[in-house]
Amino acid sequence: MPADANAYGDIFGGWLMSLMDSGAGLMAARRTKGRAVTVAMDGLAFHKPVKVGDEVSVYAEITSVGTTSMEISTDVFRRERHSVEEELVTSAKFTFVAIDDAGKPRKIGD
Repeated sequence: MPADANAYGDIFGGWLMSLMDSGAGLMAARRTKGRAVTVAMDGLAFHKPVKVGDEVSVYAEITSVGTTSMEISTDVFRRERHSVEEELVTSAKFTFVAIDDAGKPRKIGD
C-alpha cells in the first residue's frame, strides 16, 4: 500500500523484514509446538525493489534445529500484478529460540 512505500514507490525494507519474521515465526511455532522468539537475523540482502501493488510471497525453510533453537531461511518473491513471473527480492536467515511461559529457553518438542 502507498503508506508502506518511500517517495519513489518502493516498499520499505522494514515492512518486508516484518513479513519475513512473521512467516518464519509461524513456522518456528509449529515446529516447537509453542512459543518461539526471534533472537537473530543475518544475511539480509535486498536484491530488487518491491513496488506498490506488487504481490509478495514469503517462503521459509527450517535449515537446522538444535536443542532450544533453530535457523530458518526465508526468501521473498515479488510478482507484478498482471504477470505470472516471480522474482527473488529479499533473503535472510532467522534464528528462533523456543521458550516456556516464564520466557526461559526450553527444549524443542517439550
